Amino acid sequence: MTPSSSSSSWPRCRRSAGPEEADNIDRIQALIRERPGVFFDMEAFLPKKNGLYLSLVLGNVNVTLLSKQSKFAYKGEYEKFKLCLTILLLLFSFTCRFLVSNRAVDALFNFLLVWYYCTLTIRESILINNGSRIKGWWVFHHYVSTFLSGVMLTWPDGRLYQMFRNQFLAYSLYQSFVQFLQYYYQSSCLYRLRALGERHTMDLTVEGFQSWMWRGLTFLLPFLFFGHFWQLYNGLTLVRMAKLPDCKEWQVLMCSLAYLVLFTGNFCTTLAVVYQKIQNKKQSKDKQL
Repeated sequence: MTPSSSSSSWPRCRRSAGPEEADNIDRIQALIRERPGVFFDMEAFLPKKNGLYLSLVLGNVNVTLLSKQSKFAYKGEYEKFKLCLTILLLLFSFTCRFLVSNRAVDALFNFLLVWYYCTLTIRESILINNGSRIKGWWVFHHYVSTFLSGVMLTWPDGRLYQMFRNQFLAYSLYQSFVQFLQYYYQSSCLYRLRALGERHTMDLTVEGFQSWMWRGLTFLLPFLFFGHFWQLYNGLTLVRMAKLPDCKEWQVLMCSLAYLVLFTGNFCTTLAVVYQKIQNKKQSKDKQL
């Protein structure tokens, strides 16, 4: 008997069972639902070999935390770090865009972005080793963001840099604002879902849209899609700048490629989640009919 056929037979068994047997069926179903979470918790405490990135950064140091309290505390520190740096980047980008126009200050802002994304990639790798379920693209896009920030840091001052500067800073300001919105609403949604037993304790807030956000956080989708298309606009703007006769800086083309990769990954991943949820809703309605 396949899992799908056995799961569909539960309601039929329950309808034909007496009160005591129905209670037993409910208990068995509850145990079946809990069992994958139990195995996942057990696996999280087993020693794991560091991935390539952690091995390059930390060597063969064992980063597996040995208690639930330690894992949860480290996750809390990660979330606090993201919140504090998001607010700092929001204020910094506003200052650079509207108050201070200086290449040295811009370089400091880009250096902060490089450090922020590098730190995120290390912390996320450690959290993945300790049981956090972070989707592949939402990890990889931090590597792309690190590369993009590093290239922006090395872009020398000049006419082309000044042409793109205000657009970049306005985008950074908007991105920080959206990330703050996501943290605020995702953290409260995760807290509620964990209390209901529908999410794992090591699940994290992300800078995108995942299936568990469908209930209550769909209002964030317009903000996210607008940010994705802004990344596309940045990439196309830089492609046009790269075609100018006086364009000698390699940073222009590299930044355009990074923005186009970010747009493609973010847009396709978000669209796939939305499409999958719509399909699931259609299937559930068909079953009810």
